[in-house]
Amino acid sequence: MNRDRIADIFSSENTGHEVTVMGWVKTRRDSRGGFSFIELNDGSCLKNLQIIADSNLSNYTEEISKLQSGCSVRIKGTVVKSSGKGQTVELQADKIEALGWADPDYYPLQKKRHSFEFLRTIAHLRPRSNTLGAVMRVRNAMSMAIHRFFQEKGFLYIHTPIITGSDCEGAGEMFRVTSFDLDNIPQKNGKTDFEKDFFNSPAHLTVSGQLEAETYALSMGNVYTFGPTFRAENSNTSRHLAEFWMVEPEMAFCGLEEDITLAVEFLKYVFTYVLKNCEDDMQFFNRFIDKTVIETLERIISQAFEVLTYTEAMEILTKASRKFDFPVKWGNDLQSEHERYLCETIFNRPVVLTDYPREIKAFYMKANNDGKTVRAMDVLVPKIGEIIGGSQREDDYDTLINRIKELELDPENYWWYLDLRKFGSAPHSGFGLGFERVIQFVTGMTNIRDVIPFPRTPGNVSF
Repeated sequence: MNRDRIADIFSSENTGHEVTVMGWVKTRRDSRGGFSFIELNDGSCLKNLQIIADSNLSNYTEEISKLQSGCSVRIKGTVVKSSGKGQTVELQADKIEALGWADPDYYPLQKKRHSFEFLRTIAHLRPRSNTLGAVMRVRNAMSMAIHRFFQEKGFLYIHTPIITGSDCEGAGEMFRVTSFDLDNIPQKNGKTDFEKDFFNSPAHLTVSGQLEAETYALSMGNVYTFGPTFRAENSNTSRHLAEFWMVEPEMAFCGLEEDITLAVEFLKYVFTYVLKNCEDDMQFFNRFIDKTVIETLERIISQAFEVLTYTEAMEILTKASRKFDFPVKWGNDLQSEHERYLCETIFNRPVVLTDYPREIKAFYMKANNDGKTVRAMDVLVPKIGEIIGGSQREDDYDTLINRIKELELDPENYWWYLDLRKFGSAPHSGFGLGFERVIQFVTGMTNIRDVIPFPRTPGNVSF
């Protein structure tokens, strides 16, 4: 069906031409003057288009006067200048046709404001709410910005596997993939016989596409992956999902300093793109969710990032007059409260920390000469702390295999990864960004379950 987008009608502000719009009724109210005002939204923008429906329309009594919130309609009419506040144009209807009815006794989105907790129980309908609609438009724009940034820089987009036999993070919190009948699992010597499973060996849902992306970086130069990842962490916090999306670039012939430069440039590009292309939605978040989101993004875009080592950060934190909930000690991982203190209290700007203790970082990070730290970096921003984590990857074969064994991982599971260090190894680096976390930061939404279309969390796999 041919239709005109409401967003395009508002952006042009041209009047006197005929259009056909289709969408869902937000509200309808009758005027004493013998006509109805209908607020219509089609999802293309935050604003509703006001429709003027004259009572002289042939189906006014039978259909138009019975329209309720949630009904879908097709409307033909003429765009005219609006005399109402908060809108530039409206639509004088010539024909209104109901396409789908919504019984007001059962339609759950009757009120203008609903709690986010309630909206999560109706994930199939919550995109019709103002907040979730705005979140999804911002999410879409950020996805476009991510691809544009890397494509403009000549990166190759790589689709890495969702099913994998290796654990990138080494944490073991992975979902098992199997074709076994779980009521009749084959056994061998008292253990599961994975040789009879679909892949003839244990398989899992990936926690990261990084390792596979490295194989292409070491042949194609600069690549990135942007796709779903999975973590079987039994956490019900507002910061965790079982299924989430990751952005992971990998660059050959790249050291940690160049990695940091790219990460900073990447964040500024995405934030600039969103502010430019989602102005109405960002104003909505700034008004109703967090009154500082726009100011925060603008400051990050304009500021230089502070760069210091983990050790220097620990010296600052140990001297802090503030008492932290988590202890500050060299060798401990930093918590959000520590990261935010550095950004918000000490430097008043984003911070990049480098050279973390090797014991708290993944096996693939390149060892420094001191034998204690690795060439890792985390980008910290106000309000949330870490937003990007990255490193220079270990490119020496002997160092890498010793590290794998040290962590009691099976080198056989990483034979192909080790091969990259045997045949034409080269310095290379990369980073990862949790997509939902950065959407939270941009929009000010406090719960990560509200920035993904269908959140997957412990005990929740249905709509």
